[in-house]
Amino acid sequence: MFRQHPLKVSDLMRVIIRQNGLETPLLQRRLVDSWDAVAGELIAKYTTEKYIRNQDLCVHIENPALRSEVSMMKTELIRKLNNAVGSQVIREIRLI
Repeated sequence: MFRQHPLKVSDLMRVIIRQNGLETPLLQRRLVDSWDAVAGELIAKYTTEKYIRNQDLCVHIENPALRSEVSMMKTELIRKLNNAVGSQVIREIRLI
């Protein structure tokens, strides 16, 4: 039988991703990937490692001056990163 109201492929993909528990990891990956664009070219250049653990974005920045600048910009960066993915993915940025 044919379905009377077919779903759009994008809606179907959203349902499949949610049912398989892949929504959160996908959003986390998008957020980590958006770090370079949100933080800026200079900070991205000195960022060597970034990952999410327990809703905290852990970032290793090699330059101490930039590390302290990022420390002062944490609130703004968190807001911009979460807006970039359209969901509340992280609560804190930890500089490692």
